[in-house]
Amino acid sequence: MNELKIDTRLWSSKARNLSPYVPGEQPQHDNLCKLNTNENPFPPSPKVGEAIAQALARQADDLRLYPAPESDELRTALAQLYDLDANQVFVGNGSDEVLALVFASFFLKERPVLSPDIGYSFYPVYAHTFGIELVQIALEDDFSIDPDAYRQPCSGIIIANPNAPTGLLLSLADIRKLASEHSNSVIVIDEAYIDFAQVEEDSLETEVSAVSLINECDNILVTQTFSKSRSLAGLRVGMAFGNASLIEALTRMKNSFNSYPLDKLAQAGATASVLDVEYFEQTRQQVIDLRESLTASLQSLGYQVLPSHTNFVFARPKEGNASEVAAALREQGIIVRYFDKPRISEYLRITVGTAEQHQRLIAALTVLHADSNTIDSTAE
Repeated sequence: MNELKIDTRLWSSKARNLSPYVPGEQPQHDNLCKLNTNENPFPPSPKVGEAIAQALARQADDLRLYPAPESDELRTALAQLYDLDANQVFVGNGSDEVLALVFASFFLKERPVLSPDIGYSFYPVYAHTFGIELVQIALEDDFSIDPDAYRQPCSGIIIANPNAPTGLLLSLADIRKLASEHSNSVIVIDEAYIDFAQVEEDSLETEVSAVSLINECDNILVTQTFSKSRSLAGLRVGMAFGNASLIEALTRMKNSFNSYPLDKLAQAGATASVLDVEYFEQTRQQVIDLRESLTASLQSLGYQVLPSHTNFVFARPKEGNASEVAAALREQGIIVRYFDKPRISEYLRITVGTAEQHQRLIAALTVLHADSNTIDSTAE
């Protein structure tokens, strides 16, 4: 096949200068152990499929009609889940679309946006796309966030919490502090993984989600997704929670781009997922338990594993040779995420999978490191 030659002469300067986000690899091979994109190892609630099937059976002819533009039923279900008003809830086509609308709605070209230097790699892409200066604040040596490092003028702050790819959790006290010190800026807390977070045993806090702060702090906006804890990455549903004025700004921006971001079937399936609380709690806890067992197994092999509040672990092989380990695992059909970036190039991000996937991973790593030790001892 001939290589496609791209002619950019008709492109706008913005399109020509973009550096798009590169999503996690989605290889299609038999017997693949895929632990690289943080998908949930469990299927979505059975009620999701039932709701979609019922919507098709009941309203197949209605697919010729536009869906509810504001996804009213889904927003109402989410509002009830979090004890909010529906006008404090926004939904969109995956949290990535929601985050793009956040950048367009709240961040200014005149003042920078602040974000950790190690975090979700889509933030710099959004900033560049919308012509916004992004100032990245260095994490501490232990990869934690120091709120005091954010004491500078800005149009907003955006932080993934728990952070990605580190998996560490910023306390609600620190988030409240950021909101108080930047009362005229929007503090965006990107909670893609929050449902896997747990309150620390010695913590005075009883909540982990910043949704609990939005009635107290009118400048906090929280984004979440159905892709992780609700096993609906393929349905593309994201949401935001905040005071009604922030939500209205997002709605106005959405309606200037795409008035109908969620189709009828996505709305039906997502609503069913929210309502099936029992299944959600069951699978959420299973992922947490699997995360703890995976952490223990990796530590037994000499890995340094950061305390995770997500559905992945961030782990450093004893030798720090993360790139070599990732390549060796790939040869055995096991895919993990490696970031060739400063400060984290010695770490692997490994998605929490099934018990069987973990067994395969640990068995491969055991052999790999045993062979490495044999080679090292022979060289000595």
